[in-house]
Amino acid sequence: MPDATASPFASAVASWFADAARPLPWRAAEISPWAVLVSEFMLQQTQAARVVPYWEAWIARWPTPADLASEPASEALRAWERLGYPRRALWLHAAASELVERHGGEVPRDLEDLLALKGVGPYTARAVAAFAFGDRHPVVDTNTRRVIARAIDGDAVAPPPSTARDLPAMEALLPRDRKAAHAFNAGAMELGATVCTARAPRCGECPVASLCAWRAAGYPAHTGPRRRAQARFEGSDRQLRGRIMRELRAAHRPVARTELSTLDGDGDRIDRVLATLVADGLATAEPDGYRLPD
Repeated sequence: MPDATASPFASAVASWFADAARPLPWRAAEISPWAVLVSEFMLQQTQAARVVPYWEAWIARWPTPADLASEPASEALRAWERLGYPRRALWLHAAASELVERHGGEVPRDLEDLLALKGVGPYTARAVAAFAFGDRHPVVDTNTRRVIARAIDGDAVAPPPSTARDLPAMEALLPRDRKAAHAFNAGAMELGATVCTARAPRCGECPVASLCAWRAAGYPAHTGPRRRAQARFEGSDRQLRGRIMRELRAAHRPVARTELSTLDGDGDRIDRVLATLVADGLATAEPDGYRLPD
């Protein structure tokens, strides 16, 4: 039953989401809280379409935290493959061990318990509590912030993230009913990801177009500070990190420094990137080379 106390805005988003939601596997009704937690780790800075095959393989191999915790961190890094930002794999492995040690191998429901897990920040904790357990918490990601900025505030571009601003803004829109709140949390994210997109919003398909402050104002252009342009990936240290990690994942032995010299003509750069990988816990230096951590 719809929440009679929900605003027209929240009700319209939730109604739209009921039919428009992408069939992402972690949204299935029978999915465990652990599977939701894994999805939230993988979805950080990564598009859902890229995440799906990795998530499916991960859950098939490690359906519980205990399954993952029983294997070395190197296996988590290998399974992460080229999903990007591999420290997330280390954090997820560490979180699985913490779940076994502190919570009997189960994902806790309490926000403070979730926040105490490795790699779990305010967004992830609220997302797990809301989407895995159905609790009423405001959940705000990049897509949600853009929807609120445009539809509510009339701004083309959302300001930089601010927990002190973003959570109260979402709380003001969130229905009191738990099921309605769940639908609106998920629906606002979906709306920003698929319709109210950053570069090419499809306003003709928007379920809240008639309520949108940005549309009512005539779609004014953003006049605030411009975001920094993303650094070029080709030829960057980040690209070299990925290449080195690929070599380490493929080898089940230490990889000699001389073997890595073919990845880049600048030996000093290779040494610099190797040092950052060791510092981040993604590689271990041994007398005969480098390998993934245990």
